[in-house]
Amino acid sequence: MKKILLVFLILVLALTGGIIYYLTGIGAVDSSDTDDITVDIPAGSGASSIVYILEEKGLVKNEICAKINARIGGYDSLQANTYIFNKAMTFPEIMKAINTGDFKYISKTSFQLKEGYRLSQCAQALAEVTPFSAKEIIAKWDDKTYVKSLIGKYWFLTNDVLNKDIMHPLEGYLYPDTYFITDSDPSIESLTEMALDEMDAALSERKSKIEKSEFSIHQFLTLASIVTKEGCATEKDAAHISGVFVNRLKKHMSLGSDVTVCYIFDEDRVDLKVSQLDSDSPYNARKVEGLIPGPISTVPAIAMDGVLNYQKTDDLFFYAGPDGTIYYAKTNEEHSRNVEAHPWSEEDLEQ
Repeated sequence: MKKILLVFLILVLALTGGIIYYLTGIGAVDSSDTDDITVDIPAGSGASSIVYILEEKGLVKNEICAKINARIGGYDSLQANTYIFNKAMTFPEIMKAINTGDFKYISKTSFQLKEGYRLSQCAQALAEVTPFSAKEIIAKWDDKTYVKSLIGKYWFLTNDVLNKDIMHPLEGYLYPDTYFITDSDPSIESLTEMALDEMDAALSERKSKIEKSEFSIHQFLTLASIVTKEGCATEKDAAHISGVFVNRLKKHMSLGSDVTVCYIFDEDRVDLKVSQLDSDSPYNARKVEGLIPGPISTVPAIAMDGVLNYQKTDDLFFYAGPDGTIYYAKTNEEHSRNVEAHPWSEEDLEQ
C-alpha cells in the first residue's frame, strides 16, 4: 500500500507540476508590457504556423506549451488579417482573437469621407492613409474600363455616369462615412468598394421610393448632391430646398445654384467671381436649364430623404444667411429683400 500511495503521490505531483508548467507556458510573456505589436497572419495559416509567427514577435512564453494549446484549443476558424497584440496577453487570448477575427484586435486605419466632399477631397482623404497619391486614386476612379466593371456589379451605377459631360464618373456615388482599413495591403479597388457597398445599402433602403419618384437614380443623386452643398443642416431645410428646386425644374427654370459653379472650379466659396458665374460649363446651374450632368459631392441620407420627401411649396428662391438661416421666397423681389436684409460681411466671407 505504501508503494502504491507513493506512486500515486508521485503521479499527482507530476500531473500538478505538468499542469502548472503548461498554464505558465501559455501565460503572458510580460504582464506589465502593453506596448502594441503588429502581427500579420497570412491567408491559409494553420495553428502550428501561427505559433511560429507569434514566437518571432516575442508573444510566446513557451513554444512547447503553445504548440499543445494550438492543437487542443479548438482553433478551427483562424482568420487572416493584421492584428495588434501585446506581451501582457496570454497565448489563448491571442489565439481566440485570431480564431474569431476579433475586431477589437484588428489593425485599423480609418479615413473619413465627409458629407458634401467632392471626389477630389475623397481622393485626398484616402491618400493621407494609404500608399497611393490623390492623383493615382482619381486616375483609377476616372478609368472608364474600371468604371464599366463597377456598373456591372452595382445596380445603382448606370451608363449615365459615362456621359461625355461628366467630370468624374464616380462623383456622388461614394457614401459619406468613416471607414476602417483592416487589410495590411489594401488596393484602391477594395477601398472604393467599401464606400460603394455603403451607398448600395443606403440606396437599396430607398429603392422603391426612388423608382416611384420622377427621377432616375442618376438624376436623384445629382439633385441630392446640390441640396447637400446648399447646406441641408436639418431635415426640414433639406425637404424645403428640394421643394424649391423641384418647382424650378417643373417650370423649366435654371436651378440658379452657385454651388454648382464652385464645383466647376473645385472650391467652396460664397464670393464667386463674375467670370466664374459666367462659365459655359454644363455644370453651371445658373445658366443651364434643368439638371446638370451629374452629382457634385457625396450625398448623405438627410439629402436623399429631403429629395424623396420634398416639401410642397410655392417658393422658387432661397437664400442662406451668414448665420446659417435659410430664407425662402416666392418671387425674385422677395428674394432680393432677403439678401439685402441679411448680407454677408467681409468677415463672414473670410470665415
